[in-house]
Amino acid sequence: MQQKNKELLERFKLFDDRLRIWQIFAIVFFIGLIIHLFMVQIVDLKHYRQKAKRQRSASGAVMRGTIVDVNGIKLASDKVVYDVWAHPKDYDHTPSELAEILSPILNIPYEELKTTLSKNYTIIALKKDIDRKTAEKIRKQGLREISIDRKAERIYPQGTLAAHVLGYYNMDADVAGGVEFTAKKELEDVGKAINFEKTPDGDIIYNLSTNPELTTTPLHGKTVKLTIDTAIQHVCEEELTKMVQTKKAPRGAIIVMNPKTGEILGYSVYPTYNPNEYKKATAQQIKNWSLTDVYPPGSTFKVLTVASALELGKINEYTKINDTGKERIGGHEIKNYDYSVKPHPGLINLVYLFEHSSNIGSVRIAQMMTSHEFYGMLKKFGIGVKTGIDLPGESRGLLPTPKNWGVSEHASMGFGYGASVTAIQMISAVSALANGGVKVTPHVIKYSPEEAEKKIKKEQVVSYQTAQRMTRLLSQAIENGKSPAKLDNYTVAAKTGTSLKPKENGSGYTNKMYTSIVGYLPATNPQIIIYVVVDSPQGEAIWGSTVAAPIFREVALQSARILNIPPDKVNPKDNVIKTTYSD
Repeated sequence: MQQKNKELLERFKLFDDRLRIWQIFAIVFFIGLIIHLFMVQIVDLKHYRQKAKRQRSASGAVMRGTIVDVNGIKLASDKVVYDVWAHPKDYDHTPSELAEILSPILNIPYEELKTTLSKNYTIIALKKDIDRKTAEKIRKQGLREISIDRKAERIYPQGTLAAHVLGYYNMDADVAGGVEFTAKKELEDVGKAINFEKTPDGDIIYNLSTNPELTTTPLHGKTVKLTIDTAIQHVCEEELTKMVQTKKAPRGAIIVMNPKTGEILGYSVYPTYNPNEYKKATAQQIKNWSLTDVYPPGSTFKVLTVASALELGKINEYTKINDTGKERIGGHEIKNYDYSVKPHPGLINLVYLFEHSSNIGSVRIAQMMTSHEFYGMLKKFGIGVKTGIDLPGESRGLLPTPKNWGVSEHASMGFGYGASVTAIQMISAVSALANGGVKVTPHVIKYSPEEAEKKIKKEQVVSYQTAQRMTRLLSQAIENGKSPAKLDNYTVAAKTGTSLKPKENGSGYTNKMYTSIVGYLPATNPQIIIYVVVDSPQGEAIWGSTVAAPIFREVALQSARILNIPPDKVNPKDNVIKTTYSD
């Protein structure tokens, strides 16, 4: 009995000890809770109020900025559209009743809409991208189970015009191309965002600081102005489409640029697409191949060869070259395209070289420069280097380093087969000659003077004297010949080009051609430079002079008219740029 009492006392003592521990724990817990509540309700009141406010906050709708051409014509903008949704868990009406109400408004057949509304989904999409008027009709029905979401849709009012410059914008995936990509920051910059508070049900909480107008008015990003002139752009696209369809060519491009500023006035790429329906376009249609794809430039490259030799003092304006018609160099035979007609021209001057596009003459001049000298000059012209144009996807082209030049590579470089270029590289390189030797970064966005200072680079490629000499040589060659690039009222400094198209595996060439021309006018005071390239035209007499030059002529005449460029020929039969060449 005594043993049992002893055990009972020990058990009570153990219970009292445990109870005491729990009492201490409870006291500490409640003291901590009191302190926490004091901090929340008194000390940190402002912090938690702001946190609660942030949970209720919302921003006004944001619309992407407008893109306009140099004259303010709208090329891309946002419009407000609406998506209509049904919420089955909130149905106050049967699917049949809802279908009867909404069918005429949404223009969806009754049975089809009834089937859609009967689906066992949490939320049902009824119709997307409806206009404001339709959305208002639905709202007036007072249907609690139907919600309407507002969103912005990107539209391109000019359709396919300047598609590869504008690019496209996928609002759902936030994916873009063209200027829509490069100017993303500006297009989405709305300045200070307008914030307000909403209830969990999405209703706006109005207080003294809430502006009712701003809660319903979408915010707009900045307007981006382009250098593109819609009138010139239309001419480029019309002339390019006409020629590529006539010659059944798969691709073509035209670039019109102001050589003094680098501003691109027209930029047409074929095949094209409609940015409003970019999801239906193929990858080949969307790709701006004039920026991404490279090809041998052919005879237009002779302009850079002769200019490089002039700048380095290897030749002068009156130098004569012994043109043998054909040569075997490094195991490869090189000959002039007109060898069958003029097998041995003999001593030729530089005007003849350009007028008759002498391959042998260009090879001789290239050989006067060391590989490092020629390479250095081509680099200065921007061959093998990105131009820095404000469009995405630009390739740097291909220019082998001098250590990889054999005698045949060195020779072929002279007439446009050693390097591979992009269309934008060629116009950028030759534009330096039209601008007194200074190459300016080509661009499609119209920058403010402050922005231009940061984004637009100017580089002295050759001297002013070399640029003037090249202009005289090129313009005299056009005036002497019968090229379509020869104009009645303007002197034109230009060079055509025809090059074999390489095989896709890079080994050898196909029997297809790239035809091209690059030129500027008026030669006495260049205002525009134009580059045209057509890939793989079909038919007879496929040359730069027969395919690309006629396009150049029409674009040059129309652009001069649109820009109101004064003629530099007083008499259509006169040559304004007169140069005397010794016999």
